[in-house]
Amino acid sequence: MGEEKLSFENIIGNDENKRLLCNSIINKNIVHSYLFYGADGIGKKIFAKEFAKMILCNEKDDKKPCNKCKSCIEFNSDNNPDFFIIEPDGNSIKIDQIRQMQKSVMEKPIESTKKVYIIDNCHLMTKEAQNCMLKTLEEPQEYIVIILIAANENNILSTVKSRCTKIFFKEIDDNEIFKYVGNKYDEVGIENDLIRLCSGSISKADYIISKIDMLNQVKKIINEVDKCNKLHFIQNNQLIYDNKVEIDLLLEYIYILLFQEVMKNNKKSDVYIKSMKTVEKTKIKLQNSNNFDMTIDNMLINIWEEINEKNNRC
Repeated sequence: MGEEKLSFENIIGNDENKRLLCNSIINKNIVHSYLFYGADGIGKKIFAKEFAKMILCNEKDDKKPCNKCKSCIEFNSDNNPDFFIIEPDGNSIKIDQIRQMQKSVMEKPIESTKKVYIIDNCHLMTKEAQNCMLKTLEEPQEYIVIILIAANENNILSTVKSRCTKIFFKEIDDNEIFKYVGNKYDEVGIENDLIRLCSGSISKADYIISKIDMLNQVKKIINEVDKCNKLHFIQNNQLIYDNKVEIDLLLEYIYILLFQEVMKNNKKSDVYIKSMKTVEKTKIKLQNSNNFDMTIDNMLINIWEEINEKNNRC
């Protein structure tokens, strides 16, 4: 794990949180438990790991880890004995994992003055696991720092949340996503519709770039809906049928493309709004386990008819 990937100065967005965490180091005001919460893919875990490295660094200059001391070297190679990550075992974090953590908590640090535990996706902890962890949060060892990471704080018991310093992570600004994509994928041309599809998530931006050819095909087809007959339109959308596993992403993108037509304020805005509603209904039908091919058939037919019927009247 390289230095460049774990430095606040190279992490995009949430600058207020960077200052807050750096100041807690400078002012020696590190608390025993934190809750980092916000949407998936916006950098919470990267922040937590960088903060952990800062806490454990033995030669820190208050603003960033030195990356030279034994603690940093071991951290960068995933071998720091005072740093632990607990992740879901299957679909949840179980009580046995927390009990194992509690045993580890009783052992003093080896390399640093602190021990740091990150509990990733802590919203997936069972209630039994959360209740078990309460004792550690209520009576923490002086050298312990626990960082909980959650996408949905509503799934965390209030008794757990009340014992943590809560830090909210905002979605990344579209301009920052655009810069990130431009810097990392300089050979890829990405337009505003794909930036919107990222939903403020760096990890989603990476995923979207990996699917950019498929998405560009969808865009071409939707943009030509009023230039082809019904059969041709449905046949050209075969890739939707062939990519069932990506259907949520595809429907989200189609919705964005239709919305962009609405924003043009042309004579067909009401039609595109109707088509957006068709996409929303399709999402619900698929969530209710409706027949996939038939549901997609109906969506495409409805979109074509809604848009082209208006064309015939204009």
